[in-house]
Amino acid sequence: MISYIGKRMVAIIPIVLFATLVTFALIHISPVDPAEAYLTAAHIYPTPEILEQKRHEFGLDQPLLTQYIQTLQRISRLDFGTSYLTNKPVWDEVKVRLPATVELALSSMVLSIVVSIPLGVLAAMRKNGWIDMLSRGISYFGASIPQFWLGYLLIFFFSVRLDWLPVEGRGTWQHLVLPTLTLSLVLIALYTRLLRSSVLEQLQETYVQYARTRGIRERVIMLKHVLKIAIAPLITGMGMNLGKLLTGTIIVEQVFSWPGFGRYFVEAIFNRDIPVIQCYVFLAACLFIVCNLLVDLVHLYMDPRISSKGRTEQ
Repeated sequence: MISYIGKRMVAIIPIVLFATLVTFALIHISPVDPAEAYLTAAHIYPTPEILEQKRHEFGLDQPLLTQYIQTLQRISRLDFGTSYLTNKPVWDEVKVRLPATVELALSSMVLSIVVSIPLGVLAAMRKNGWIDMLSRGISYFGASIPQFWLGYLLIFFFSVRLDWLPVEGRGTWQHLVLPTLTLSLVLIALYTRLLRSSVLEQLQETYVQYARTRGIRERVIMLKHVLKIAIAPLITGMGMNLGKLLTGTIIVEQVFSWPGFGRYFVEAIFNRDIPVIQCYVFLAACLFIVCNLLVDLVHLYMDPRISSKGRTEQ
């Protein structure tokens, strides 16, 4: 197990190298000059002299290979440099904003799990019943409506018309309700359909029929046997979506002015703030790999027959 985890952690290195290389290339292919974007954001007229000075200050006048090597050297020390826009260390800026994203991501994940697991199981057990029809309606609605549009609808009804919840910002639990609902609906739609399909598939297996003939209660069969196997696709989906949520719920943070990492990343893109963009890519690659590793470890714990190579031991 330790060897398996070590190999997976080592796999982070080539993925991060590739991600940083692609990001570096795309930034420099872009026709927008980061120095010019900085001066425009600072409301300074970009004369040739000032542009040359800023390029030298940012190190943009050096050869591309030199810039890339320096970037890798900084990342290896977990030093992401200084933001072009705020002139502050990028990591200090990230540490301020990342807790807000983590708070929003975890609350959305918890709500989606609490709703989707019982709804998916009941929909499978009561196939074609009213609970199943309700779960289908929620799934279709959640999968089809864009998140930004859903966010604006929630703001209109609960903030503008009813004046129950605040429109934007972060501070109290009321600020967390609308963005959490906006993020959770898509996850609930996905997880409910995944679990329903998986449970229906397991209910047709021979071991379920055998358990029923032995007189075991349906609830015991569902909780101790069916759900333990059927929940595997849900765990995989949770791992993928958790990495996505933790790297920044960009659209929702923009809609609700949530001071998180995703909103900070969007501002960095508009201002061509290269150190911030590189930091985001590095954290995103690492978080996705770690989340996938955690999913695999959970699968190994739930089903010991699965070997570290992903094969079933005989």
